Amino acid sequence: MADVAPVIELVDVTRRFGDTTVLDGVTLRFPAGLSTAIIGPSGVGKSVLLKVLVGLLRPDAGTVRLFGHDVTEAGERDLYAARRRIGMLFQDGALFDSLTVGENVAFPLDQHRRDLDPPERDRRVAEKLEWVGLPGFEDRPIASLSGGQRKRVGLARAIVMEPEVVLFDEPNSGLDPFTADQIDDLVLDMKRRLGITFVIISHDIVGTVKVADLVGMLYEGRLVEYGPTADFVRSRNPVVKSFLRRNLVPPVPSFDPGEAR
Repeated sequence: MADVAPVIELVDVTRRFGDTTVLDGVTLRFPAGLSTAIIGPSGVGKSVLLKVLVGLLRPDAGTVRLFGHDVTEAGERDLYAARRRIGMLFQDGALFDSLTVGENVAFPLDQHRRDLDPPERDRRVAEKLEWVGLPGFEDRPIASLSGGQRKRVGLARAIVMEPEVVLFDEPNSGLDPFTADQIDDLVLDMKRRLGITFVIISHDIVGTVKVADLVGMLYEGRLVEYGPTADFVRSRNPVVKSFLRRNLVPPVPSFDPGEAR
């Protein structure tokens, strides 16, 4: 994995808000074709990191490279071009309630692929909805959807441009465990189907272990651990061990009816 070229790279990135340092000298590589998860407690800078990755926030120090290009001081035109190569699943879905499911999924195509004729546009929308398990949902109103269905529509919209990278901001936030597990399976299926790079921001270590090839942990603005998932869960770092103990559910013991007699 170390030999895989990164599509996104942060080198010694620092970001402050007033006197508060949210990211403190973070160096991190996101290898092409792999799923990298960044976890940690609330308020440690995960969402800020995501915004720095795509140039929505500029670092106070350090370098950010997208697709091999330094975008730290890039103009809006270059950033716009880079963002067209990236899809994003927002934490709350960020769907437009005034649009149908199909119109929501088609929104990036309407903005960036006006060269597509209507039949091809509709074909791509229908295809992506089928991929996420919502065939025939094009005309459904957003208000009629469950939380899990909203996440699926958000994912269909994130991949409809067939991007090189998809960013996930807390993909399981607000979902019950059963639905969250379904979303994890869907992410795995999209990874196998598309073979693209996934970046996942999460505090859900159970889902992270299931879908990620690499895991990094932010704590107090610093990257305190980073590596393959199997190595991460065996980390001897006390901060990581404490986080895992609080967030990994232990196996349910088997029940022996004879013990109840």
